[in-house]
Formats: sequence, structure tokens, C-alpha cells
Amino acid sequence: MVQQTRRVMVAMSGGVDSSTVAALLLERGYHVEGLTMSLWREPSAVEKDQENIAQARAVCDYLGIPLHVLDLRQPFLDRVVRYFVDEYTRARTPNPCLRCNRMLKFGVLIPYARQQGADYLATGHYVRVRETDGVWHLLRGVDRRKDQSYVLYALQQEQLRSLLFPLGEMTKDQVRAYANQRGLPVADRPESQDVCFIQDNDYRRFLREHAPETIRPGPILDAQGNQLGTHHGLPYYTVGQREGLGIAAPRPLYVLELDIARNALIVGYAEELGHDTLLADEMSYVAGTEPPDDVLIEAKIRYRAPLVPARVYALPERQARVVLDRPLRDITPGQAVVLYQGEEVLGGGIIQRTL
Repeated sequence: MVQQTRRVMVAMSGGVDSSTVAALLLERGYHVEGLTMSLWREPSAVEKDQENIAQARAVCDYLGIPLHVLDLRQPFLDRVVRYFVDEYTRARTPNPCLRCNRMLKFGVLIPYARQQGADYLATGHYVRVRETDGVWHLLRGVDRRKDQSYVLYALQQEQLRSLLFPLGEMTKDQVRAYANQRGLPVADRPESQDVCFIQDNDYRRFLREHAPETIRPGPILDAQGNQLGTHHGLPYYTVGQREGLGIAAPRPLYVLELDIARNALIVGYAEELGHDTLLADEMSYVAGTEPPDDVLIEAKIRYRAPLVPARVYALPERQARVVLDRPLRDITPGQAVVLYQGEEVLGGGIIQRTL
């Protein structure tokens, strides 16, 4: 039995997952306190932030635990939203959750929890942590449909020592069943949307309204430089996209590349699409050291993408060359490539370009 004196702060979003974490840890004998972030949202979505905080407070009141609310609206705007816009300006497709986890959720909440005297920060992520001979390992969640290890690849040893992920051994169905059995006020609350700061999850509309300078029409070119049409703005497209090009052609055309230097959309046929090698930067390794060159591992190039056998070769300045065992059609600059060995997350980085 865990000693009552072990203190944990639970990062609470107002959803069923983090609420279940708080209830589970209370049952296990921890001293539990809730911790939630007030984040910047576009004006039409501010009520959603207030609703999430109210839901987190309702759960804490139900469980009889205090709730700390951190006002992180400005840091979120500066570090996540502006990064999101800047990446689209560079013709890259960002994943803002990766940035938020690194810069705020773990970069700010862990130090805050320690300042409050907590031994741990707990979250509702579906991942597992295991310690072996003083080394902390990040493992995939047992529920493969909900596994969130992809977005946590940048966690470091010092952080993992202070983190608890109680849902890593559970399935989503088990979490829902527990929340209902426990009578949690949010037991039947639906899943949250992908981009929390955008009201309708329509990033194209968000960019048009909040960063119109990113939307510049330009030429649609084939690989030989022939102009086939005009695009509406590079942020409207992503590598591998087929729909919405507005070009009549004898065979379907796909987006091959977003060429920011020429503000051009490069398109081609299916056989022209796909690469087996990519360059990643901002590489981070969970164990603190990169895996040996030429060792067969697995890589994932998007959150919902399948694992693909690969080899990674470390380069200077936190870069790496990742060689996949087969060409993939949707390697997208700005997304993360995450490296695995069996159940374990080795690390990852941000895709810079294909090679």
C-alpha cells in the first residue's frame, strides 16, 4: 500500500481520462490535488476553456480534493499558437500537442508540482513507465487504439522519475466503466478535439482569420516545372493530398512537395510520391543517448501512422537521418518521427525534409 504521505498533483483537463486518474490515485492512498491550465483560445472558443475548468472543478469537488488553476494563456499563445502559425508560414504541418507537452504540460507543470511539495505529477496519457537499474523507460499503452506515446517522445529521464501514468495499463472501455461506476460527473463526456485552441478544429479557417499573411495563392507545378493551375495558399495542402487540387488530368494527381521558395505546390502521379529517407532535427532520446547506427528499430511518422521498420543515423546538431524499409507517401515536414524498439519509445524529432 502506498503511504498516505505521497503527494501527487493530477493534470486535469475536465475530461474522463484525467478525472479517472485522480479517482484511482485517491483509492491507492495518495494525497491528491488537481492542477489545470487556463490556455489561450480564439475569442469564439474562450467559453470552452471556462467549461473545461468548471468540469475539472466539479470533479475535484466531488472527490473532495483542491484544484489549482494556472493561468498559462500568454505562454501558450507565445510558445504554442505562434509556433503553429510560424510552421505553416514555413510550409510545414505542425503538431501543436507535441509543442504544448514539451513547453507547458511537462515543462511548467512538473516544476510547479514540485514547488507545491508534490512527489509526482500524474496525467491521463495512455502510456507506461518502467524503471530498470536506474534507467527509466517509456512504453506504449496497452490499449493500442489510445496509445499516446507518440506525443511524449521528448520526455527525459529527470521528468520520467516524477511522472505517473495510471491509465497505461487500462483500455478506454475500462476507464469509461470505472468512471461510471465511481459516479464521476464527466463519465460520459465526449473526447476532446484535436486542436484545442481552434473553435471548430478548422485550421484553414483559423489561419485565414488570425494569420492571413500565411495564405498566398501561387502556381501549381509538375515535377518538370510546368504550371498546371493555381493553388489557394500552401497551408491548405499537405504531402500526399489528392482531393481539392482543382486540376483536370488523365490520372489522379497528388501533392509531392510544398515549395516555399517559389510559393509553389508541386504535384505528380502516384508513382512519383513516396520517400524512404528523411532528415529530422530537434532530436531527443528518452535514455539520453541515441541508439547505435544501423540497428533495426521501428519508426512512426504521424500519430495515427503504422510502425515501419527503420534505421537511424545520428548527425551533428541534434539531427538524424532515418532510413525506412519502404517508401512512405505522406512524410510531412513539421510532423514528428518517433522511434520505437518493441514496446519502448527510444525518442524522436521533427521531420525537416525528405532525402
